[in-house]
Amino acid sequence: MAAAGNFSDMQFTLSNGVKMPAVGLGTYRIRNNEVLYKAVDNALEAGYRLFDTAAVYQNEQYLGNALRELLPKYGLTRQDIFITTKLAPSDLGGNVSKAFNTSLENLGLEYIDLYLIHFPGASRIHAQNSNNAALRIETWNAFTKLYDQGKVRAIGVSNFTVRHLTELAKAATVGPMVNQVEWHPHYYQSDLQEYCKDHNILLQAYCSFGGLAVNNNSLIEDRVVVDIAAKYNATSAQVLLAWALHRGVAVIPKSTTPHRIKENIQLNFKLSENDLSQIDKLGAVNCKYAWDPNPVA
Repeated sequence: MAAAGNFSDMQFTLSNGVKMPAVGLGTYRIRNNEVLYKAVDNALEAGYRLFDTAAVYQNEQYLGNALRELLPKYGLTRQDIFITTKLAPSDLGGNVSKAFNTSLENLGLEYIDLYLIHFPGASRIHAQNSNNAALRIETWNAFTKLYDQGKVRAIGVSNFTVRHLTELAKAATVGPMVNQVEWHPHYYQSDLQEYCKDHNILLQAYCSFGGLAVNNNSLIEDRVVVDIAAKYNATSAQVLLAWALHRGVAVIPKSTTPHRIKENIQLNFKLSENDLSQIDKLGAVNCKYAWDPNPVA
């Protein structure tokens, strides 16, 4: 960790020793080349060094183009940044090598820093179909091969429950280094956090602001969050990000607004234990806003 309360330069060390920035820029739903270019430009200027994309976001090529043009502007090289992308649910199983090479080509890179299985279920079969489990194992074995070949610096999963992780652990020779999940005060799973901690898997949050992506502002406008933000002369978004980081969870806030991109990495305050406890209590809402992996066999 960085100095207490200064999360801007904070890094997490993954189980294999790779260092990953604690704060990154999410790119979900940014499917416009110019918009993504400007977001990356603002993010690099603000100090972001991690960029998160996925095959299903359909913007890997835009991100690759932006980084290729913008890294020299800020005196940076490929080694200075951390790129995450994810395997589409439609490619779970035997299509990993082809899908990975497509992502690599889209991004214009020679290697990926972190490659994730985006979802525990395959898009072409029913969630309850037991073949999902076999496809996950087949996929993970292919991921392990990419890792052994040095094509990825780290491998992990996304939206995996404790059950999915436990099943994977029985069959895997290399365990996932990251599990990227929906994680915010309205929906966080203590059992998942405990499992990941015990197995040296870093949790990385998406939907840090709750249901904003589905036009639900209830978390970011919650009186508890708003009052704590005022106390620190911070934004509600900053408080929610700091809460996750205090709890040892990495974050990838998505924004295309320049001042918000800047604010989301300016996290130079330390929440008190009482503040953290008050935010924790919002979990009583237990409201999930993104896709649900729990039904996946």
